[in-house]
Amino acid sequence: MKQPKQTVLVVDDSLFNMHIIADILKEDCIVLTARNGVDALRIACSKPLPDLILLDIVMPDMDGYEVCKRLKTIEETKDIPIIYLTGMNNEQDEEYGLSLGAIDYITKPFKPSILRARIKNHLQLKYFRDRLTQMGMADGLTGIPNRRRFDETMLVEWRRAIRSGQPLSMIMADIDYFKDYNDTYGHLQGDVCLRKVANKLCESLKRPGDLVGRWGGEEFACILPETDSIGAMIVAEQLRTGVIELAIPHISSPIAPVITISLGVTTVYPKPEQDPVEMIRRSDEALYRAKRAGRNQIGWAGEQSACS
Repeated sequence: MKQPKQTVLVVDDSLFNMHIIADILKEDCIVLTARNGVDALRIACSKPLPDLILLDIVMPDMDGYEVCKRLKTIEETKDIPIIYLTGMNNEQDEEYGLSLGAIDYITKPFKPSILRARIKNHLQLKYFRDRLTQMGMADGLTGIPNRRRFDETMLVEWRRAIRSGQPLSMIMADIDYFKDYNDTYGHLQGDVCLRKVANKLCESLKRPGDLVGRWGGEEFACILPETDSIGAMIVAEQLRTGVIELAIPHISSPIAPVITISLGVTTVYPKPEQDPVEMIRRSDEALYRAKRAGRNQIGWAGEQSACS
């Protein structure tokens, strides 16, 4: 597999230095730039996240040490590798910078070829680390995010919603009469069905921040950041009709000749004193409400300013 082009955020208050560094790196990666700590934090938290941050130390208002400290306290950015590129070249400065969590410390003046080689090495390490992480976060059967990945993403989005005050929605989905499907067509064909449904659910989510994962068995769960109840219901209906359009035969289903799904939707405005557990419970209840009502439909838990 060809390694995709990665992104480096260069933070330096000198426009001259920034242009030199960007020119050195532009053939190997996508280069983003920031001239102060505030902009660096904003860009670093924007999706897609940078793969590596090249950070000057001496800057007005907020120095590189403080930028590094703040990045390491933010869930979304704490694992982004940070390299200091600075004119401060004594041992104490380097030791302190590395103690804050940076992975390397490069002093100015630097040789362009050496800088380029070191950045390429760090980006390659980041790429393979990300690949290993993704392999541990993917469901073995369907290839979509697994329960662990879902739980970690939910926690990140929950905290983000607390900071932004935006709504967060969740959808639980379950394949209707899947046991009967397995009994009729066999478990191997059941695995094929799960993969097709999983792929269709992923295709139906249009925004990069949305995520669908395999919850377990024939159940799936979706996270929809910055989505109110109306938006979540629209997405749920797209998921429901999308699965029907797959036209997977299900002669044992009492409700339709093809595979269908039931869904449960809930929306909350998270508060600092809460956690996502209650939201998950409410989504699950909404799903079973849809199943009790006849399946192949959407149950709604409503929109609340707080889970209680």
